Parts: sequence; structure tokens; C-alpha cells
Amino acid sequence: MELVRAFSSHLRSFDLPPGRLLAAVSGGPDSVALLDLLAACCAELRLDVVVAHVDHGIHPDSATIADQVRRLAATYGVPCLTRALTLGPGVSETTARGARLRALEEMRRESGARWIATAHHADDQVETVLMRTLAGSGPAGLAAMAARRGRVIRPLLPFRREELARHVQSSGLWSWNDPANRDPQHLRSWLRTEILPALRTRVPDADARLLRVVRSAARDRAAWDAVLEVLPALDLRTEIDAVSVAASVLAGYDSKLACGLVMALARRVGCTLGLARAERVLDLGRTGASGRSLPLGAGWMAEVGFGRLRIGRQPVAEATPWPLAGSVGKGVWGAWRLTWSPDRAPERQGRAAQTAWFAPGSLTVRAWREGERLRPLGGTGRRLVVRCFQDAKVPRSLRLSWPVLEHEGVPVWVPGVCRSDLLLPNPSEEALRVDAELA
Repeated sequence: MELVRAFSSHLRSFDLPPGRLLAAVSGGPDSVALLDLLAACCAELRLDVVVAHVDHGIHPDSATIADQVRRLAATYGVPCLTRALTLGPGVSETTARGARLRALEEMRRESGARWIATAHHADDQVETVLMRTLAGSGPAGLAAMAARRGRVIRPLLPFRREELARHVQSSGLWSWNDPANRDPQHLRSWLRTEILPALRTRVPDADARLLRVVRSAARDRAAWDAVLEVLPALDLRTEIDAVSVAASVLAGYDSKLACGLVMALARRVGCTLGLARAERVLDLGRTGASGRSLPLGAGWMAEVGFGRLRIGRQPVAEATPWPLAGSVGKGVWGAWRLTWSPDRAPERQGRAAQTAWFAPGSLTVRAWREGERLRPLGGTGRRLVVRCFQDAKVPRSLRLSWPVLEHEGVPVWVPGVCRSDLLLPNPSEEALRVDAELA
């Protein structure tokens, strides 16, 4: 009970708004402990837990483990989503981690969750700072894992592996010990099984010393993050999975200060940049024409548009259109979630709103097509959709994954950008209401 109380108190410090929380559960003792602790305190915090399991396809028993995780979730009465990746046994740690994070993000959007909770704990933090030291990381890297980064939270960071394992054992919970966690061919496992035990023999408080490095570096990193808030000329703007600043203002700062700000800017959304990449991003902001972009790896990119330097996830273009079937329903298009239901039409509709009402007629969600036009609501003539995107200052990269609703091949609505005058119902008439929001 002491661990439950400590965990509940720590989780409250995140000040999470009520909503859905995706718990990443591999089946190992750490993630099983996370699920059990969340189940014990989430009701009072008004958090709705959904289990997410990623089957990497590395271990021959991975399908059996996925079944066990589903059964475990059922004992708590919570939904369980799974993804099978079939990566194979020869995959690297970096590749597996990247694929896992992408799968978790997909499941987060699918479930409508606001946050992804992972089971990283204090021992993982010790291993991480040691790995980053060996990799030659700078101060921000030595801060290791943040308790909250982007949409990911790590509520177990204050707790040790041993106390989590005791909790699982004393509670009689099922868990699975992945043999890869002790395989010295993986760097983290080698540090865990060979190097750290040797360090502890010579320096008994090695863990405490390494965690002091983490805390000191975290203070330095937090100071840089705070600078973003106290330079109003930067005009910092935070979006879903993206952040931007005024490019010309950033370019006017001293190079060392500007690079530090670029790295802090990227961290704000969960993107890690080293000095070399930060300098390339800064060069893009200084010399890049509107519309130019720079891939940053791991699904991230920087781009310049409408006078702003933006860092965010690379959108994945959706390819398969789908209809709005039935009078009530929901669906996902890229990072967007669409819901629809019957409702009486209002007196007026907003041209650039994220809610629209339609008279009876077939509607299909698809991607934007170059060169197509629509008739803007309340306007005259037909306007290129790309011009509507530009008027709404939608960066070029985001247009690839932006949903468009069409009727018989003609665009009728680009959510948040432009509503056409087609299928416009009369006020108070029974209509189909469609809401679009970024997931």
C-alpha cells in the first residue's frame, strides 16, 4: 500500500486533465506494476486507462505474450489494443524503439487518449545517463528521460526496479521476463548486467551519483526551456506535436544562444537534437525560403513557412478514402478524428470552422488534390484549395495529411480551412453534423 500511495501522490503532481490514458504494457514486471498502480488510483483522478501492447515479433513467444497481456487487461476491465510489428530477431535497439513509439502513437490516436504512460523507472534512468555519457551527449542529453515529454509521461521514474518487482510478486500478478533484457549483445543490457554491477562494487553509491548528474543536467535543461517563455519576441506557439517561433527573431540572436533555443524548442515536442542538427535547423531558419524543410530523423522535420520556423512530426499522407457511413459514426484520418451525428443546422456556419453541417448527400473523406477548387461559403467564384491552405497559414507539410470532405468528387469542406456552399442545409433543418479535431 505504501507504493500505491507514493505512486498516487506522484501521479497527481503531473496535474493531468481528466481523460483517456494509454498505458504501454510489454508484459514485463515494470509495465505490469505500472498497470496495477494506475488501476488503483486512476478512478479518483478521472483517468480512463487503455492498455497498449506492441508485439515486436522478435521473440518466438511474442504472440503468446500478447495474449497474456490481453488477459491481464481484462482482469482490470480495461480495453487492450495491440500492434504486431514482425521486426525479426536481428533488429537493433534503436530501430525497435522507434517502431514501438510509432505504434504507441497510432494506438493513442485510435483510442482517443491524451497521454501515453510508459514504465521507465529510476534504474532505467541510471542506465540511460551512462549510455548517453558513452555516446558523448551534451548537458541536455545527460538529463536523461524527462518525466513528461510531448505526449509521453513516465510516472515511475522515482521508483526502483526492485520495489516494482516486489509489488508484482506480492500482488500475485503475472509477468514475463524478456531474456533480451539480460543479453549483453545489447548495450543497455551489457551495462545493466556487467558494467553497473562492477561499478557498484568499486563505488557503492554509483547509482546515486549518476542520478545526481541527471538532476543537475535536468536543471540546466529546464533553464533553457524556460528561456523560450521569457523572450516574447520569439512568439512561441505550441501545436499538437509541433512548435514554432518567429524565424527572423531567432536568426537575429547570437549563434550559441540561437542553437540552445533550437534544441529547447525541439525538446518541447519530444524531438531530440544534437548540436550539428540544431545548427542545420538554425541555418534553415536564417536562409530557407518559405516552404523549405529539413528531415531530422525519427519521424521529425523542421520547415519554414509564413515567417515561422516550425519543428514537428513528419505527416504521413493518407491514401485510402473512406465514406461517412450511417447517420452516426467516427473515424480517423491521419492525426485527425472525425465524428458525425444528426443535428439541426445553425443560423450560420463558419467558413473556417472545425464543425460543419451538411444537407443529405454522400460524403467521403480523402486527401487534398493539387489543382482542385471549391466555392467558399459566402464568397464568389471558385478558389484553389491550395490558396485556402495558404490563407489559413497551414504549413505545406501538414497539407499532405489534412482531411478533405468531398461530395461526388467535389470538395465541400476542408476542416478549419474552408467550407464550400455545397450541401448547405437551411437553418433549423435536420442535417448531418461533422466535427473534426486533431487527435
